[in-house]
Formats: sequence, C-alpha cells, structure tokens
Amino acid sequence: MKKLALLIALALQIAVCACGTSPNTNPVNNTTTNGNWEAVLTGGTEQAALLNFVITFSVENNGPLDITAFGFFNQGACFANGLNVQTYSGTANFTTGNAGTVNGTLDLTINSTTNSSVLTLSGQLTGTSNATSTTTGTLSNGVVVGTWTLSPGASSPGCNQGSGSFVMCQGAATCSTTPAIARRTDF
Repeated sequence: MKKLALLIALALQIAVCACGTSPNTNPVNNTTTNGNWEAVLTGGTEQAALLNFVITFSVENNGPLDITAFGFFNQGACFANGLNVQTYSGTANFTTGNAGTVNGTLDLTINSTTNSSVLTLSGQLTGTSNATSTTTGTLSNGVVVGTWTLSPGASSPGCNQGSGSFVMCQGAATCSTTPAIARRTDF
C-alpha cells in the first residue's frame, strides 16, 4: 500500500511539473517603425480643412512616439510652419501576430506655441511586419485611420473649431495604394 501511495504521489508531481513547462503558443513579436508618415484630414471647414501634414517618428510596440520632424503642407490661421512653433506628443500601442499582422492604436496631439490651437488625432493602426518570436521586425504598409478634432486658441482669428476623419500612411506610396481613401490633391 505504501508503494502504491508513493507511485501515485510521484505521478502527481510529474504531472504538476509538466504543466509549468508547456511551450508558449502566443509569443510576443516585436515590431518597430520609423520614418515619414503622411496625414490627410477630411472634414472641417475653412482653415480647419487645411491641416494635412507629414511627421517623422519611431516607436517599438507601445509607448511614446519619438518625433523627430513635423510639417504642415499648408500654412494657415490655425498653425504656422517653422521651427519651434508647435509641440508634438503621441503614443502607439500595437501588437504583431504570428502571421505578421500588426494591429493597435495611435494617438497624436499637436499644440501651437504661437496661438494655443490644439489638433488631436486618434486612430486604429494596421500593417504588416517581418517579426518572428526571436527577432524584431519592421512595420511596412502602415496605415492609421481615425478621427481628429481641432480646438482653436483664443488668439487665433480665422481658425474655427473642426473635426472629421483622417488617414495617416507610412510613406506616400502607402496612401496611394490604400483602397477607399480619397487622396487630396489640393495641397
């Protein structure tokens, strides 16, 4: 009887230990992105309809965007172009699946230092990655689709409040090949 109890205890210990060593079937794949992204905003009226821009940033998986360059295509009453006339902040949070599909969110805020206007964008990020469970991949064909809002500063005559939708693409070529996106050519 003691031998049988000892064998049962040993079998249970082996079974419990084996549960802790099962392989991870959902590894986290790391993806990084950097480079130029072009944003096309739709909606809004007058000056609020002229807020298309290009931005350069890098980020890996989640966290703050490391923004290294920014510029509006059009100068206007809401934002001026030039050095040190805006501050920028943003975050991204995305995951990469085993098939290389990237999904997540991206939020971006642009503040005018000259007239206190604030442009806020929030959207869903998609793309593809060559990441594996052991190597960090690079995002390609990245697209962010979402909504934007503009709050004009008190000292910004001619800038009106606005909102609408936007698409932000990793490189201009991505925007021109993304279905269902009407690319603006008036800037």
